[in-house]
Amino acid sequence: MDFWLLALIAILSLVCEYVNATFGGGYGTLLVPILLLLGFDIIEVVPAVLLSQLATGVIAALAHHRLGNMDLRLGSEDLKLALVLGSLGTLGTALAVAGQLSLPGHVVRAYVGFMVLAVGISLLAGLRLKVLNASFSWKKVVGISLLASFNKGISGGGYGPLLSGGQVLSGVGERKAIAITALSEAITCLAGLLAYLLAFKRLTWELAAAVACGAMISAFPSAYSVMKADPKHLRIGMGVLITALGVAMLVRELATALA
Repeated sequence: MDFWLLALIAILSLVCEYVNATFGGGYGTLLVPILLLLGFDIIEVVPAVLLSQLATGVIAALAHHRLGNMDLRLGSEDLKLALVLGSLGTLGTALAVAGQLSLPGHVVRAYVGFMVLAVGISLLAGLRLKVLNASFSWKKVVGISLLASFNKGISGGGYGPLLSGGQVLSGVGERKAIAITALSEAITCLAGLLAYLLAFKRLTWELAAAVACGAMISAFPSAYSVMKADPKHLRIGMGVLITALGVAMLVRELATALA
């Protein structure tokens, strides 16, 4: 594989992961279509992205802990929440790889697009609503995580934006929501990667290394950005990014349907 192509992929991965880790979602949604346009096969792309998110999620979680965005000490509520969310996420990923759900692809993509768009709009419209100041509720967060893992199971995407935005709407602070999503998605990606390797016995190491290296470089800078940013600005940034991702997914699906 050409060195300059690998370098370009690493840079693209770095940018996508910085956006993802700073605003709580969008890495796979942004990077996967780009890699497909560069000519890679979906079976090459998805395991590489899962490996990258696994490594980056662990590094980002440790950086968030070091900077005080979350508490990873044994017995802490943050660690408990991340483990619960990650455990639920493994179910959806396993279903996706196993192909146990048979909904038409365009229905799945449209559904995920609408869900992501709804979360983004809720974040933006909810800036003045009391729901954003609601107290933490395990029931609400578990409900959001089940919905996010369902999205992961039927489409392989829509996990990060829904989970981070849903946590904020469920009473989790912006910084904690972004940090917890990083760790829970790492757990989910570990399950997905193992499932892909068992099912397809294939991993393009050059692509995986380029994607992982670029993403890992951005882990600490993005955690630092989260620590320094005003929570209101994080909320607005999350809302804008998640809304834009939802719109982009729906526009792409509409264009495909009309083609």
